[in-house]
Amino acid sequence: MNDITPPKTLSAEEHAREMADYITEGTRRAHEIGNRGPIVRGADGKLDQRILDAYWEHGFYVFEGVVGAEELAELRGDVERMLAHAPVDPKSDVDAKGRPAFGGEFTRPPYRYARPLSDPLGGTDKNKGRHPAAMHEAIPAKDAPTWTVQNLHGNLQLMDTTLALYGHPGLLAVAEAVLGPDFVPYNEVTFIKEPGLGPSVAWHQDGTTHWESDDWDHGAHGFNFMTQLYPSTAANCVWILPGSHKMGKVDIRQMVKEAGSDRIEGAMPLLCNAGDTFILNRQVVHGSFANTSDERRVTLNAGFFPRHRVQDMTVQHLDERVVTFDDDHIHERSRMIQIGIDARRQRFPAENQYHYAPLAGEQDENRWNEETRRSVVKNYNLRDMYI
Repeated sequence: MNDITPPKTLSAEEHAREMADYITEGTRRAHEIGNRGPIVRGADGKLDQRILDAYWEHGFYVFEGVVGAEELAELRGDVERMLAHAPVDPKSDVDAKGRPAFGGEFTRPPYRYARPLSDPLGGTDKNKGRHPAAMHEAIPAKDAPTWTVQNLHGNLQLMDTTLALYGHPGLLAVAEAVLGPDFVPYNEVTFIKEPGLGPSVAWHQDGTTHWESDDWDHGAHGFNFMTQLYPSTAANCVWILPGSHKMGKVDIRQMVKEAGSDRIEGAMPLLCNAGDTFILNRQVVHGSFANTSDERRVTLNAGFFPRHRVQDMTVQHLDERVVTFDDDHIHERSRMIQIGIDARRQRFPAENQYHYAPLAGEQDENRWNEETRRSVVKNYNLRDMYI
């Protein structure tokens, strides 16, 4: 494990200086590639073929202006509520004001913590060893907290606004165009990178199960939507190696070795305005650096798979549960899509609804109400699918 340059621990100022030239070059590359614009659909509701072609070429596309100002404010408010009621540390059951912390009613704790400006994953066996090379870490300010909230898990049961976003007709039309009309859900997570605190996410590819499959293709492990609640800058955003979804399982350690640091060659930042949503192929090499900037990033992540890639798969989840994704499991987990569609209908009645083919005729039993909150939405993420 000593064949690559060891990661360094830098001051926040040193970290920012070391990133400066890399940011300049990556930003130039991002503007050169482009791959951004509004969601454009034809009269038949189908995604514009030029957008689909661009996605398959580069492994990403930035959809601009997906979330309007009013919805954006509501989403931000729900995230703030979650953070205000977070346990003060990973082992606490009270929030910063001494109140009972939120989340105790769910089977899986919704909050995930990390040390400020650290790399909790790189070079470890966590997440099935998907993060093989450690990132440089930075030293937080002396008054920084011991822990910072890095993720919220199970967005759709935590924040009603995210359930309405989940039913967005434009985004679901994109999912259909990429994966087919029988697409199925993965999971929903919030990534939080507070200024001067946000930890890095070491370079990785998300897929784990289909790399050696005889029918492997450029979309075998699905994609993630990532909606930005604040501007996503080169200093705090997700960085990617464009086109790497077509390279198969890559040797990230070798990439880091060749670069001589955690700044791998050819990467670019996914720059976004608040309200933009990008689609990212889960086979693309991607990661993010410690947020030593003074700008916050909050990203709402929602992933989807081609159904045939999960059908009857038996997998071991990251928490070591072994699950088989049979028809019943897939159907029950997919109900969240239809409930999200109804939640959006109630919040934005003037919009045209998306029609999710796998649950056609089951709209009435998948209305968004207090009954489905209790019987379907609560602990829905225990049925998350993972490949």
